Amino acid sequence: MKTNVKAGLVTLLIGLFCLICSSFAAQAQLVSSGKIEFERKSNLHKLWGDNSWMKDEKDKVKPFYVRFFDLSFNTHRSWYKPGREAETPKITWGLPPGAENVVVQDFDSHTLTAQKTLYEQTFLIKDSLPKYRWKILSEVREIAGYKCRKAITIVCDSVYVVAFYTDEIPLSAGPEQMGGLPGMILELAVPRLYTTWVATKVELTGIVDKDFVPPSKGKASNLAQVESLISASLKDWGKWGRRNIWWMVI
Repeated sequence: MKTNVKAGLVTLLIGLFCLICSSFAAQAQLVSSGKIEFERKSNLHKLWGDNSWMKDEKDKVKPFYVRFFDLSFNTHRSWYKPGREAETPKITWGLPPGAENVVVQDFDSHTLTAQKTLYEQTFLIKDSLPKYRWKILSEVREIAGYKCRKAITIVCDSVYVVAFYTDEIPLSAGPEQMGGLPGMILELAVPRLYTTWVATKVELTGIVDKDFVPPSKGKASNLAQVESLISASLKDWGKWGRRNIWWMVI
């Protein structure tokens, strides 16, 4: 009888040990540093709408304008910058801005440093990390091999933003200057800009602090100053002017 009890205890202890090891192994799989490639895709034909200036160009240009960006990250900061070359469109006017954006998010100081160009003017934006009021939903999808949950928010009072984030990369960041969720954003969509950012791959590499190069060029400003300046400069541009504000604050 005693032998059976001892054997049962041993079996129980072994089971508990295996459960604990399994738990530690699952935690070890959480990603704390690496590099993500994002494909930014904009539907030019829908962006142009019924603009008479671009009417004749639609038949000459593919509907989607694609750019690639790399997001390097560790537990201290993230660094979003232009990535590999994409096909160059046949026109230069009427393309979405932001093809050369560089954004560094510092998670320790909760600050943002961004270099963004709108037409011929480059801004060097330094500010605190934006705070978004996210609503987390039940929809789940797999992106670049990671299970992601859907969340939505509003920027600029009325612009709907959709994100899919993964808590397997437990860092509150994403493409451009987006963040504020309990995990890395691997897909972002702004329907009113007819644009999506989707992670195509995640590389698990060690990224040390010296690898992050903060942007340094442009007119020094903060987010509110940029929004005010663009609003004043493009107030007569109607829909086009409002979209440029949205591009700068995403």
